[in-house]
Amino acid sequence: MKITLNISDEIAQDSAFSRANWLREIAIALFEQERVTLGGASQIADMHLMEFQKYIGHRGGCIHYDVQEFDEDLQNLRSRGWL
Repeated sequence: MKITLNISDEIAQDSAFSRANWLREIAIALFEQERVTLGGASQIADMHLMEFQKYIGHRGGCIHYDVQEFDEDLQNLRSRGWL
């Protein structure tokens, strides 16, 4: 498996760039390359799913959220009585 990370040399060589930072970068790369799901990526990053979605959004990333997933989410919300 090949994973491509686009991290500047300045950041990669920064000692303040922690293990958590690396895990987030790997998770984002795997997700963007469609090797893992959003949920899988959030687990790799050791972040709650919603927190991970916000993190990707703040970085300008795309969530790959399609109409089928939206419909599934609506069904889940209805089944729980939230809609």
